[in-house]
Amino acid sequence: MIVGEKSYQTVWMEGTSVFMIQQNLLPFKFEIYECPTYWDTCMAITDMIVRGAGAIGAAAGYAMAQAFLLSNKKTKALTIREARQDIEHTRPTAKNLFYAVDRVYKAGLISPENAMIEAQRIALEDAQNSKKIGELGAELFGRSVNILTHCNAGWLAFVDFGTALAPVYLAKRQGKDVFVYVDETRPRNQGAKLTAWELHNDNIPHVIIPDNAAAALMARKKIDFVIMGADRIAANGDVANKIGTLEKAIIAKEYGVPFYVAAPTSTFDIDCKTGKDIPIEERDPDEVLFQTGIDNNGNLIKIRVSSPGSKALNPAFDVTPSKYIEGIITEKGIIKAHNMSIKKILET
Repeated sequence: MIVGEKSYQTVWMEGTSVFMIQQNLLPFKFEIYECPTYWDTCMAITDMIVRGAGAIGAAAGYAMAQAFLLSNKKTKALTIREARQDIEHTRPTAKNLFYAVDRVYKAGLISPENAMIEAQRIALEDAQNSKKIGELGAELFGRSVNILTHCNAGWLAFVDFGTALAPVYLAKRQGKDVFVYVDETRPRNQGAKLTAWELHNDNIPHVIIPDNAAAALMARKKIDFVIMGADRIAANGDVANKIGTLEKAIIAKEYGVPFYVAAPTSTFDIDCKTGKDIPIEERDPDEVLFQTGIDNNGNLIKIRVSSPGSKALNPAFDVTPSKYIEGIITEKGIIKAHNMSIKKILET
């Protein structure tokens, strides 16, 4: 993506340091964050400085490469095993993280340089797969389309292009008339902060809506198409994605609006037979109780927006059963989530 006339990826590696866009500061500030060690990269994933399935995967792969490159030869085996466990404990739901760590770990057993090469390869594949998803998804749109999306599965969530927003970007390049309804996506507001920032940056018409406005808009036939990302997809087509996705799928089914998921095949977890087997991350209740914004002087501030005497529950994801999903757009083709074509496409 172009920001200020310069081309950026979401996360990349130079030497032994990992660099990433500091997503917790967006849309108010655009800064680059440096992670000199694998532990710094782990903390960046945990603190959501980098977030989104593909970007997490790429960052985790780079973290694994850092562990190989910076480990002490005398304690290498122990250090590498501990590093892998640390990285895998950062975000338990995102399948891309485990996929990348496993690939880089196996490559690193040959040599640290091989780990670095494999991590770079994963990042490149992520960007290429996202572009292909965009091309296939854009074919589903007519000349004019109003789209609803939830959370952020755009360029910031992957190394480049994204998944749910990739068809939007490609459709715009094709000259199609695209308008996007952006769910604010509480509690962290990734829609209002990140998706809206991306769309504004790319001059794509959009509007931010409350999370509970989608049903009313669908009832008024304002939404033609719903497209979401995914953090993990079970073997039967059930999809784990940002909390709130399930209710959008149910509403879309009620009003006959096509509901699609966009994700690379690295997001599929064949070992998870159904969505019930997908681990759901529980995050800090403060994300619900407090909000972050800027004051009149442009300073980032955190304020409580809830009853001081109340507690909060903060599940980060929910699972949408495959029966609500029209199709899953992958780099290998569009899968009908509710039939048995998943394994066949993954094997091609």
